[in-house]
Amino acid sequence: MPDLRRGVLFGAAAYTMWGLFPLYWPLLKPSGAVEILAHRMAWSLVAVLVVLAVRRHWAWMRGLLKEPRKLALLTLAAVIVTVNWGVYIYAVNAHQVVESALGYFINPLISVLFGVVLLKERLRPLQWVAVGFGTLAVLVLTIDYGRPPWIALTLAVSFGLYGLVKKQANVGAAESLTVETLVLLTPALGYILYLSLTGQSTFGNEGLGHAALLVGAGVITAVPLLCFTAAAIRVPLSTIGLLQYIAPVLQFLCGVLVAKETMPASRWIGFSIVWLALAVFTYDSIRTAHATRAAIRRSPRTLDNVVT
Repeated sequence: MPDLRRGVLFGAAAYTMWGLFPLYWPLLKPSGAVEILAHRMAWSLVAVLVVLAVRRHWAWMRGLLKEPRKLALLTLAAVIVTVNWGVYIYAVNAHQVVESALGYFINPLISVLFGVVLLKERLRPLQWVAVGFGTLAVLVLTIDYGRPPWIALTLAVSFGLYGLVKKQANVGAAESLTVETLVLLTPALGYILYLSLTGQSTFGNEGLGHAALLVGAGVITAVPLLCFTAAAIRVPLSTIGLLQYIAPVLQFLCGVLVAKETMPASRWIGFSIVWLALAVFTYDSIRTAHATRAAIRRSPRTLDNVVT
């Protein structure tokens, strides 16, 4: 199978698994969101260590220990992803799947804004149009919910920051997840121990199946991440940008069709504006990618003339 097709399949698998997460977390009840989060941290480390052991891939550790800046960035990433994971698990188990899907729909727009504010990047006109539609959608949904969609905004901002920090660290997915979960291991194990000592732990007290599902939280964290890494090295970034919408679409469908969450007309309007923003954003990204490739084919010197 050609690398490109294999990469697309890996990417589709990763985003499909992420999109189906709302079906998994409710299976872990009566565990609370924080207990699930602690087990997810602990068992993710076990899962990724197994992967590294199979690949016999340990040499990177010595080099990373000599780069305190990267270690600091990965520690910051660990804190940020803890917020993201915790809020997402809470949202799903609190029957706010649709709002959590909204967070991942608007995440690309948040990432663009981070590029402007933090990296001093310049937006193209259509990108500004997309951001404007996204802002309008948040205002409409704030009126609909009677409050700002804080779950969606927290997920979008935290995931955007996480991606930004990971980009600065420039460490592979398995290696990065290893460091991040090592950072999180002490508080995770501390909380699990606290629950056990106070008789509040559900691990082992709700049957073998429930315990296996808590362990599985680590596996379903590591596997899609590794699939995503396999996709990222095989397919263009523009293709990854299109595949990323699989996850929030599936999350949205889980919320509406499976969890039966209410969708009043005003909420449909807000989501429609978000989808319009993403359509504009995607069109602009594809157009720019095509123009860049055409310029490179003509002559590397003409690349500077591509509209930015």
